[in-house]
Amino acid sequence: MMSGLIITGGNFDVPPEMYGDSSQHAKTSTKPRRSQFEWAITKGALVRGMPILGICGGQQLLNVILGGTLIQHIPDSVPNALAHEQPNPRHEVGHEVAIVANTKLYEIIGAPTAQVNSAHHQAVGRVAPGAVVNARAPDGVIEGIEYPGHPFCMGVQWHPEFQITKADDAVLTAFVAAAIQYSSLRA
Repeated sequence: MMSGLIITGGNFDVPPEMYGDSSQHAKTSTKPRRSQFEWAITKGALVRGMPILGICGGQQLLNVILGGTLIQHIPDSVPNALAHEQPNPRHEVGHEVAIVANTKLYEIIGAPTAQVNSAHHQAVGRVAPGAVVNARAPDGVIEGIEYPGHPFCMGVQWHPEFQITKADDAVLTAFVAAAIQYSSLRA
C-alpha cells in the first residue's frame, strides 16, 4: 500500500540505548514507542527496497538503524557550533550546507551548496557502515547522509517540507519520483 516512506522528526530524540549509549543528555527527550514503530517500519522499507527520506530526526534515526551513532547535544560536542536550533522562524533559512560531490544529493540539487533551515540539537555522530555523508554545515556537523546500496535512501538534517529553496523542492521531487518508480515496478 506504500510506495515510499518519509521518516519525520519531531520535538523528541532517538533513545540513546538504540545506538548503544548508556547515558542520556539532560536536553535529550525521547518517545520510545514512536521510535520503535519508526524503526520497524523503516527496517521493512529497507528490506523491500522502498524509497526512504529521513527528515531531521528521521535522518538521525535512519543513521542509527543502519548502524551509526548520534551526537546527543551539538553545543557540548562541536567546538564553535552554529546555532543549529536557529533563532529565526523555521520558514526562513538558518545556514548554508556544503553538498558533497558525487553523491545522489549533489545529483538532485545540482549545486555545491544549499541554504537550509535548522531545528535540531542532535546530529549524526559516527556514520553508519555503508552510508556516506552528502552534506555538512560550515562547523562540520553532518547535515545529510545517503545509503548507496539502496535505490533511494537518504536523510537530510533540515526540513525540505517548508519548501524555502529550490534545493528543498528538488529533494522532495526526487523522492516522489523514486516512489512513483518503485510503485510502477511493483505493478
